[in-house]
Amino acid sequence: MKSIFKKEFNSFFASPVAYLVIGVFLLVNGLFLWVLKDNFNILNAGFADLNSFFYIAPWLFLFLIPAITMKSFADEFNTGTLEILKTKPLTDWQIVLGKYTAALFLVIIALLPTLTYVYSIYALGNPVGNLDLGSIFGSYFGMLFLASGYCAIGLFTSTLSKNQIVAFILAVFISFFVFYGFDAIANLSGNSGYYIKQFGFNEHFKSISRGVIDSRDIIYFISVSFFFLFLTKKQLDNE
Repeated sequence: MKSIFKKEFNSFFASPVAYLVIGVFLLVNGLFLWVLKDNFNILNAGFADLNSFFYIAPWLFLFLIPAITMKSFADEFNTGTLEILKTKPLTDWQIVLGKYTAALFLVIIALLPTLTYVYSIYALGNPVGNLDLGSIFGSYFGMLFLASGYCAIGLFTSTLSKNQIVAFILAVFISFFVFYGFDAIANLSGNSGYYIKQFGFNEHFKSISRGVIDSRDIIYFISVSFFFLFLTKKQLDNE
């Protein structure tokens, strides 16, 4: 697994993928939070918090994480290198987990520079340091779980087609449905809406973002990630 992780992680930085993903993520967040005169601008909000960032980032991940994962297996199918990988002393699970952890690690690297936002909010508070650190770091924790789910979905869709664009579109569609689709259905479902929302990423992400780590939310994200990784492994078995 370690060799697959290194190979996959190095391939991100050997091409423009890693630089584009990190650059676009930081640029778009920076524009919305600090430059553009919109409802997300922290300087115009009148109070110091990062709610705007934690609202925007999951939507950006809907597009950026599929861009990271779309070539994971689609490229292997096109170049015929998957057969070479299978001849090596590696199990399918090691291949899947190696690619998965490499993609997730790249997302973590993209998130690290945003910790400067926390310091900025800390300094802007009145008095200085007047912010809810529990909620902020709970939200970061939730972002990691959200990213883990997106990465698992993206990895799975990359096994469904040799075309990277098709894999990207499928990943965006499934990720969007799992993140927001259940909320949309719940809004039309009356009294049963609460239970339907529990199937979606957004409800559990918001729960963790309150700063209270509930084991049910953690189990949910781990279960969803494992489910899509299992589907990925089954797809490899059929190749």
